[in-house]
Amino acid sequence: MATAVAVLDVKDFKPEVPPDWCPGCGDFGVLNGLFHACAELGRQPHEILVVSGIGCSSNLPGFFRSYGVHSLHGRALPFATGAKLSNHEMTVIVTGGDGDGYGIGLNHFIQAMRRNIDLTYIVMNNEIYGLTTGQVSPTSETGMITKTTPHGNLEGMLNPIALALASGCGYIARGFSGQPKHLQKLYADAVRYPGFALVDVFSPCVTFNKHNTYDWFRKRVYRLEDTAHDSTDFHAAMDRALEWGEKIPIGLFYRNPNPRPTLHTDDPGLQAGVLVRQAAGVGRAERQKLIAEFT
Repeated sequence: MATAVAVLDVKDFKPEVPPDWCPGCGDFGVLNGLFHACAELGRQPHEILVVSGIGCSSNLPGFFRSYGVHSLHGRALPFATGAKLSNHEMTVIVTGGDGDGYGIGLNHFIQAMRRNIDLTYIVMNNEIYGLTTGQVSPTSETGMITKTTPHGNLEGMLNPIALALASGCGYIARGFSGQPKHLQKLYADAVRYPGFALVDVFSPCVTFNKHNTYDWFRKRVYRLEDTAHDSTDFHAAMDRALEWGEKIPIGLFYRNPNPRPTLHTDDPGLQAGVLVRQAAGVGRAERQKLIAEFT
């Protein structure tokens, strides 16, 4: 007799410890969307690993019932890469902030896309360093006044969507934490995508960023799904990625219609199956062959 598969609910992913973010923080919407997406996907909590770096947003694994790792500042992606390659059957989701991912972790971001590691990367982009109380971040707008730029930010604003496109990312989307149902769909589609997927999320910091507020975003964001945008067109996606001002697009920018092979599908060492289930021993004949090769 076939055993019925249990239908998952949002509560299956809620831990005993509630989030301790500032009241009104955009990260609550990010987390809520993730609860619903994982319930929709039907992935069991033990089949999911959530990895983060350091920052307010990177506390998320502690507020989500699954395997979780709160790793080092900017190093969430290399940690997640190792976890995915050691057990590529796991659904690995990486969460972090704009400072963690686009600042100290920027090189890892580019390399993970280049390698096409099968990860879903959710970046809570509040355009400020929130945990350290309001310093300029890579995505802070030029001219923005922060604790470290009292006369206005002199640096150019990093564009993660355009960078992801140029780096070969196959699934690129942007959401807004004020629209968690929209986020839920973006997350679910990103997890299903066979390769590296980026979901950049506008997640307002209500305490330290008084410029990019909920109202500021609500007046500007519009969904690409409500337009004639072709998400399979690389050049159209780049055009939309460069759009910033009175109108700012959210939604699916690009989904590669011909996804590249993921690294774990091409790696010869993983063709025999999941690495953690492969035999670790070396037989006598293999051992003698290795000794002869290296002596």
